[in-house]
Amino acid sequence: MTHHGRTERHHDIPRTFGSGPSDPLTLTDEPGTWAEIVIAAPPEQVWELVSDIELPARFSEEFLGASWVGEGPAVGASFVGRSSHPAVGEWEAESFVEVYEEGRRFGWVTVDLANPGSRWCYELEPVDGGTRLRYSMSIGPGPSGLSIAIEAMPEKEPRILERRLTEHHANMTRTLQGIAELAEAAGPA
Repeated sequence: MTHHGRTERHHDIPRTFGSGPSDPLTLTDEPGTWAEIVIAAPPEQVWELVSDIELPARFSEEFLGASWVGEGPAVGASFVGRSSHPAVGEWEAESFVEVYEEGRRFGWVTVDLANPGSRWCYELEPVDGGTRLRYSMSIGPGPSGLSIAIEAMPEKEPRILERRLTEHHANMTRTLQGIAELAEAAGPA
């Protein structure tokens, strides 16, 4: 039995699973996490920030930046993201815009649109006094640097996944806080 979209709390960060969760945790569970913040700024102002693919590099300890391949942003457009991690050094990965609803949702997948290495999404919702911004991600089911690490050390798969989700959640939280500070500092639109 699968629990599509199921959320569980584990190690004090929220968890989601595209399928599963199995015990122990595996890449095929498509494990993920999310963070959200309420920003005292209108959605249009927040959208300007989240639709800038370079912006998260100002706040993340891992993401170094990105550049569009051709025209963007739009569904089907692609960009190359650059990242760095102490365990593996620097790398680049192509990402493909999966959802682009102006002012509402911006989501992309890494490596392969049909079999993503990971999936990322910002969702904006107008709320009284501002905007609720939710940032979510999931790992797998497709190939990525993480799947290569898991193939090299299959006995450590659950631990590798747990560590990555915790790292991603910390960077996502920093990014949301940075976006909130910028949007709120800009004042009313």
